[in-house]
Amino acid sequence: MQIISTNIGVPTRIVWSGNSELTGIFKYPVVEALFLGKTDVSKDTVIDRVHHAGLNKACYLFSADQYDYWKALYPDLEWDWGMFGENLTVAGLDESQIRIGDVYRIGTALVQISQPREPCYKLGVRFGTQEILRQFIERKHPGTYVRILEEGEVQKGDPVALEQQSKNTLTVQQFYELMYAKEKSKATLQLFMSNESVPEYKKERYKKFL
Repeated sequence: MQIISTNIGVPTRIVWSGNSELTGIFKYPVVEALFLGKTDVSKDTVIDRVHHAGLNKACYLFSADQYDYWKALYPDLEWDWGMFGENLTVAGLDESQIRIGDVYRIGTALVQISQPREPCYKLGVRFGTQEILRQFIERKHPGTYVRILEEGEVQKGDPVALEQQSKNTLTVQQFYELMYAKEKSKATLQLFMSNESVPEYKKERYKKFL
């Protein structure tokens, strides 16, 4: 895997349900390296810190390989890297292979896979339609958040090198499917609950399905 683009959010005012608000989902490529801090990306725009940033969502990665699919669905948009609100656009990122808890070296930073991204209305605002939320869920390639084990700088062209693979086989895609499945797989639930890298607040929500 390799970093194709580093992206930073520009504070953008939107109107949603009659209310004016700011969002940081409008991210665009930058030339300079990004500093990955423990709770966020330096100089990035994070408005809603309840649902974004923090120890379990310090940085968001999305696959460059998925862009052609979405460009075909939305050919009239002005396309650039960062369209999905990701800080790092990554070539070769495959959620069906990456495990929750995997540790990667990116530039001088050391990161750990923590959880998939859940789409919200702000993605719909960026794409001009809330229909993309259903499409994004059905596509099952949501990208992934990481927690920062060692702070550091990441720049375009840096490799994303696996340093330690999780012994628990739960993948990012399995985690994502579990969230939206009406019938929860018992086997996946057991993997989910026994994975030390799954955020505890997520486990609390899923205990009722055991």
